[in-house]
Amino acid sequence: SLTLTALDGGSPPRLGTALVRILIVDINDNAPEFVNSPYEVQVLENSPPESPILTVLARDADAGNFGRVSYGLFQASDEIQKTFSINKVTGEIRLKKKLDFEKIKFYHVKIEATDGGGLSGKGFVTVEVLDVNDNAPELTISSLTSSVPENAPETIISIFRVGDRDSGENGKVVCSIPENLPFVLKSTFKNFYTLVTESPLDRESRAEYNITITVSDLGTPRLTTQHTITVQVSDINDNAPVFTQTSYTMLIRENNSPALHIGTISATDSDSGSNAHITYSLLPPQDPQLALPSLISINPENGQLFALRALDYEALQTFEFRVGAIDQGSPALSSQALVHVIVLDDNDNAPFVLYPLQNASAPYTELLPRAAEPGYLVTKVVAVDRDSGQNAWLSFQLLKATEPGLFSVWAHNGEVRTTRLLSERDVPKHRLLLLVKDNGDPPRSASVTLHVLVVDGFSQPYLPLPEVAPDPSQEVEDALTVYLVIALASVSSLFLLSVVLFVGVKLCRRARAASPGGCSMPEGLFPGHMVDVSGTGTLSHNYQYEVCLTGDSETGEFKFLKPMIPNLFVQDAGRELTENLHCRDSFVIS
Repeated sequence: SLTLTALDGGSPPRLGTALVRILIVDINDNAPEFVNSPYEVQVLENSPPESPILTVLARDADAGNFGRVSYGLFQASDEIQKTFSINKVTGEIRLKKKLDFEKIKFYHVKIEATDGGGLSGKGFVTVEVLDVNDNAPELTISSLTSSVPENAPETIISIFRVGDRDSGENGKVVCSIPENLPFVLKSTFKNFYTLVTESPLDRESRAEYNITITVSDLGTPRLTTQHTITVQVSDINDNAPVFTQTSYTMLIRENNSPALHIGTISATDSDSGSNAHITYSLLPPQDPQLALPSLISINPENGQLFALRALDYEALQTFEFRVGAIDQGSPALSSQALVHVIVLDDNDNAPFVLYPLQNASAPYTELLPRAAEPGYLVTKVVAVDRDSGQNAWLSFQLLKATEPGLFSVWAHNGEVRTTRLLSERDVPKHRLLLLVKDNGDPPRSASVTLHVLVVDGFSQPYLPLPEVAPDPSQEVEDALTVYLVIALASVSSLFLLSVVLFVGVKLCRRARAASPGGCSMPEGLFPGHMVDVSGTGTLSHNYQYEVCLTGDSETGEFKFLKPMIPNLFVQDAGRELTENLHCRDSFVIS
């Protein structure tokens, strides 16, 4: 703005003034300029979309439309265009999507400010993406052994790598497994670990392990990753079969049916698979006389025991053997158990009368003096039973007698005694029928027939017995009958014969001791299978008789002839009879 003055040349001069305003019209001669370029800004990667991150400012010295600035991205890539946006008027830059530190850590953004006249200025914005703990640790297994033999030394189970895509503390990880497991983690080199067995494993204690590997970072908050590894402990044959019992006792009743199941043995094996498959077998018995293969068989698969044939208590009362259990491992392991078999007795044997001998062709006759007192011992019935226990308890009973009230038999020892004095009216010949019965269930019995001849004195001969046809098997009994007749006829002849027999027996025994075939005697008086009264074996074929004479006779009157059976006769109430007798000699019939 200025004032113009016009002055003329008069006197006084006159002047005139005028105000002049000059307006300067702007031209677009200034480009926009950013105030703080280049810009640097940090943005958390978890910032949500549409979050403002920065406002840029550019100035233009021109006025009017030439000084009005608009903002935009300059030569932006597709990634930047997808990630950022800018307000054309205010210059505010916002996020269009979520950032990811693990993919892009820095963005370099070019921005442009343009005025109304078309001039522009350039600015630079550097966006640094800040990491947050948004990635859990990662575990990558390189190798894995899912089955480990038991009792194996230190074994590598797995090799794996751990890592975290985050950075800083967020990317630091620690690795661990549960305690109280026979495994340990070892760090080999950066971020690599090995899982190894700490000690030999035992499949019988634990066959499978589920190992959880935990990987945690050090960020805030901490993120954790877990991975479970299953390890199977494979079996080796390190356990022998074990029987449920160290010994078994099995009962079997005699006369059993063949192939009878008598019991089962059982063994277990802590191993698995073929190492635990058990096969049973019979072991050779310690007694070589025991024919075990013909007595017992065993099922090799389940251990069931069977009796192959009917057992006889009288022949075999008890026996024992060992059984073996072997697995199918390599090498195979085995164990043994003792089996004790007890044969139970059945009442399958009737009583057998040893004295007097029951021979239908030549009945045995006892002599009874007419002057015998009540309770006089006429004879004693001796019987045995091959059974045992109550099956061998014998009782005696008088079934029938010529004079029912004259004789009685003691139920427990078989002694036949008189119950009263003999009278003149009593018949001289008596026939007694006795029953010998055992205590089995059902009971078995045998009958005994006794012939009693009443005599006034032992020197009086009694009626001869009926003759029978000679039988080689009855030579001994016929000889006894002849000896008895001769003895009753002549005491002197009997004494002489006794002496001769005594000498003959002695010589025979010596000859038998010198040679097995010496002094052969006829056999057949007793069955070869008869047991002795002690129940410990078969009855000897040698059967000894005593010839007893009255003690008050100087002529050697013959009193009676009785068998001498070791361990059979019990001292009985008839001892008073034998006290009046003395044995002159004895002879042996084989």
